[in-house]
Amino acid sequence: MKDESKGSNGLNSADQRKIPGGSTGQDAASAQRATGKATSRKVSFGATVKAVFWSFFGVRKKSDYEKDAAQLNPVHVVIAGLIGALLFIGLLVTVVRIVVAK
Repeated sequence: MKDESKGSNGLNSADQRKIPGGSTGQDAASAQRATGKATSRKVSFGATVKAVFWSFFGVRKKSDYEKDAAQLNPVHVVIAGLIGALLFIGLLVTVVRIVVAK
């Protein structure tokens, strides 16, 4: 019986050769998390606001949605959504006050 030493990931060298991605067995996503580098998302905040604005109305093409999902920064989407919701609530409150005042 052959005594093969185990690597840092608990696999012997024969098992490591079978794993796609090299000796560590990491896929692209786990390698990305390990290095701490996120996918570059180069869309401006203005483009995010525009996408969120049209999403409030439900007027989005599927192709635009898929493009946005791949390119928009999730933090910008959340911030733009909160700003949009606050503006919408402010608009509703203003309209109600004007109507009730008359």
